[in-house]
Amino acid sequence: MPLRWRIAALVAAAACAVAAAVGVLVHEFSRNRELSQARDAARVTLDRAAVTYARTGDVQGSGAALDAPGLPAELGDLVAKGRRGTEFTTGPAGPEMWAARPAGDRVLSVRVGMSGTMRDIGALDASIVVAGLITTAVVLPLGVLTAARMSRRLRTAAATARRIAAGDLDARIAAGARPRDEIADISTAVDTMAGALQKRLLGEQRFTADVAHELRTPLMGLVTAAELLPDGEAAGYVRDRVRVLSALVEELLEISRLDAGAEHADLSPCPVGALVRDVVARTGLEAKVLEETGADGESGADEEPATVRTDSRRLERILTNLVVNAHRHGRGPVVITVSADGRTVAVRDHGPGFPGSLLDDGPQRFRTGARERGTGHGLGLTIALGQAQVIGAALEFGNAPDGGAVATLRLPERTCPAIGDEPPLEARPVDG
Repeated sequence: MPLRWRIAALVAAAACAVAAAVGVLVHEFSRNRELSQARDAARVTLDRAAVTYARTGDVQGSGAALDAPGLPAELGDLVAKGRRGTEFTTGPAGPEMWAARPAGDRVLSVRVGMSGTMRDIGALDASIVVAGLITTAVVLPLGVLTAARMSRRLRTAAATARRIAAGDLDARIAAGARPRDEIADISTAVDTMAGALQKRLLGEQRFTADVAHELRTPLMGLVTAAELLPDGEAAGYVRDRVRVLSALVEELLEISRLDAGAEHADLSPCPVGALVRDVVARTGLEAKVLEETGADGESGADEEPATVRTDSRRLERILTNLVVNAHRHGRGPVVITVSADGRTVAVRDHGPGFPGSLLDDGPQRFRTGARERGTGHGLGLTIALGQAQVIGAALEFGNAPDGGAVATLRLPERTCPAIGDEPPLEARPVDG
């Protein structure tokens, strides 16, 4: 049950409970007061009748009776003991208040009818019930509105927190004047946390970019010096390590540009299948490329290749990193499957698969996830994911049921003209 309906139900239950409690208290107070007044009136009438009976030996006209039929048994037993008393009964004649006392060897009693009084109390009870229902009907909408407002504020806070978790560090909850309550305190705390997190991440990104930039200049000199070394085993090892260090610095610079949002896609028609084959050839790694056919299962020689409007340079970068990662951390054979429309590319290896931490949290820089996944800096998949976001694609990571890691790239659906087609020229007025 949503929070607002829980609060509304609580408000309705509280209103009904208060109305019921007030009704019971008013009913009991009114009933006891009427019974007390009837008892006092019966006693006064009984005492006057006793005086009249003692003086005249008759009670006619006094409102009392001698040995009246219908006298309650308990009250008769009390009079038989020489005492006087009162008793309220609800017999066939209706509610009555009796008062009796001994008069010689006879019983002197007074009976006060209370039918009208009890009807008045019943009418009062009905009025209390109606008032309780009206109060509940008025209070319940107010409770629903208040709960809806609180629920809306909580949903806004939750949505903003999810945006912050997704990477939108500029998102904030407390926009404008807000009531000072617990929800506002939570919103302020989340905004403060987001601001501190943003400052820390920006500081780390700036530090990474500065370090990579500062390393680039001396590294270029180191690359040149390594190339001038005489050939030999030691020189080959130095050149290899220098190349690895140079690639690491370039990857750090690329990540810093992606973090800063400085990368933008340059869209153009791209034959995905041909690009995948070219990527495999450039890496020099073994990989089997499978291109799915259309719905009819046939692929003729005259059929146009699947073309997608995207940034081919960034797409090549993504696929290169996925293929290299499959060979570095997995085992062959590596299979690349291209869908018939060219919008889905899946790279699969037959190694131990992606670790659970990567599947849960995504790729993390400088973390390969597991020792058995080989060596590396953990930047390849991070860069691939960042470049996929630049071109608006979705990069998903999973494990095949029969073993092996599967990275699936889903390109966005954009209309794309066929290769070789030129857009029509716009008609322009000619001067003179």
